[in-house]
Amino acid sequence: MEQNNYQGKLQHPVNSGFNSKSTTAEVIKGINLSGKTAIVTGGNTGIGLETVKTLSKAGAKVLVAARDIEKAKRNLAAIANVELEELDLGNPDSIDAFAAKFLTSGSPLHLLINNAGIMWVPLRRDDRGFESQLAVNYLAHFQLTARLWPALKKANGARVVNVSSGGHQFSDFNFDDPNFFNREYETLLGYGQSKTAVNLFSLELDNRAKQHNVRSYALCPGAVGETELSREAPLDLFQKLGYVDSKGNLLPEVKASLKTIPQGAATSVWCATSPLLNNLGGVYCENADVALFSQDDKLIGGVKGYSLDRDNAQRLWELSEEMTGITFKLN
Repeated sequence: MEQNNYQGKLQHPVNSGFNSKSTTAEVIKGINLSGKTAIVTGGNTGIGLETVKTLSKAGAKVLVAARDIEKAKRNLAAIANVELEELDLGNPDSIDAFAAKFLTSGSPLHLLINNAGIMWVPLRRDDRGFESQLAVNYLAHFQLTARLWPALKKANGARVVNVSSGGHQFSDFNFDDPNFFNREYETLLGYGQSKTAVNLFSLELDNRAKQHNVRSYALCPGAVGETELSREAPLDLFQKLGYVDSKGNLLPEVKASLKTIPQGAATSVWCATSPLLNNLGGVYCENADVALFSQDDKLIGGVKGYSLDRDNAQRLWELSEEMTGITFKLN
């Protein structure tokens, strides 16, 4: 009987043995990635950089896709088995050029880690008029995955790992006005919608790709300290949310709840490498395990049903093809 995770049918923890405190070093223990090729977007900073370090140390050849090449060179200088290529996820032409160059190498792609993202930004639009968080966090990775599909298929055992967020709980996907043309823009609504889109894409991609031995996952890294994700966040917003005091200092209880970068990257690495997922895909993960399926609005954590809905996933796939101008055929 064919299995899929529509409506959260497979959304149950697999008792991985890991938890919110587990680190990348713990989840990768005993796993050898020699002969494997990985691409990590945004792999020059934060949890992306930690993911690159971990995959490289396990033997993988890692191609880091980064917008700021000079910064990436500095941050990646001491890491073995790493190559660097320029990629601007806000520019569709840059995505196409990056993918085309990789395809000319003839290499299979075993791991695609769609890690890069933005948050807390004011209303911005790309050259197509698309809201920036939707464009960068989701549409860019839809396009990149589509363009790299031949290499993923060639690997005969690839995984696509999409970094989502518990922030998907801020918003369902608004099919009527995804780009905030006719509704008031709120940065967290835009962020939440983009991450719900990531979940729906991961679900639908897995269902379509598994016949080619390619599996797909979405994940929440958790609230991680010391990343650059909040670099544009206005202080008053953090104050309203109760994260900081009047001087902008993190409240002690908030600081204590944050993950370290190795803890935040652990679920990305687990999704990319765990043998427990060899025959399971389309699931949303957190704390290095499959997350709980949550229909309780008061429950923090888990995954909301609207981001695992069959109709939403299939409708979003069609809309994504329309918005990007790409027909993503997997055969």
